Amino acid sequence: MSESIKVTGASIEQATRKGLAKLGLTEDAVEVVVIAEPKKGLFGFGKKDAIVELTPKAVEEVTTTEEVIESACACHCQQKAQEVTEGEVIEEVVDTEEVEESSGYEQAIYETKQYLENLSEIYGAQSTVTVEQAKDSLVFRFETDKPGLLIGKHGKILNALQTLAQAMVHRYVRGRVSVTVDVGDYRERRSKTLKSIAERTAERVLRTKQPVFLEPLPAYERKQIHAYLSNNKHISTHSEGKEPHRYLVVEVAE
Repeated sequence: MSESIKVTGASIEQATRKGLAKLGLTEDAVEVVVIAEPKKGLFGFGKKDAIVELTPKAVEEVTTTEEVIESACACHCQQKAQEVTEGEVIEEVVDTEEVEESSGYEQAIYETKQYLENLSEIYGAQSTVTVEQAKDSLVFRFETDKPGLLIGKHGKILNALQTLAQAMVHRYVRGRVSVTVDVGDYRERRSKTLKSIAERTAERVLRTKQPVFLEPLPAYERKQIHAYLSNNKHISTHSEGKEPHRYLVVEVAE
């Protein structure tokens, strides 16, 4: 069994988040034991932080659909785009030169569409991928009767597929192009969910005057929440941890 670590925090949740960030693991990959509950104290005296112990679980030799897709993502990115390194979260917008209308652009669409359709068939969610094309953006949309297999928990599988698509397009296209992979209207619904999370979190922070540590999110989802809260002068946000377990901290602005 891997070595355990003990972490302190103002709350059990905060201590757990810190521990997960330090280990670079998700909550379902560790065993969490509460050593001490936090105490508020009186008039600032006697206040004590929570203490938790995190122990990484033994890794089971089981290959899930999600793991296979993420593995394929890492291998493909390394082979097809040297700019992409293992574990890197690719930003939603790839900054290169201005997009040129060329055979390379069309090839990027064809290759990416075929690759995504092949992946969906392999993993039991046979799909047709449609492409919405604009001058500086591409949306690859899966049409399938098994959307859950391509979305995964909190969109984790879909995000891995989007990383693949971004790397593939980046190989063929020179220019600034936004690449999105969607299943039905998932991205739109997810955006509404993130806005709701941002609003509830801001309300909680202002009410309790305590920072809130959100669950790990992809870079572009953290940016969405940051954008939602950027106009609130009483709130500040920043990211902590290492990818792919980097999370957003929302707190009262100083």
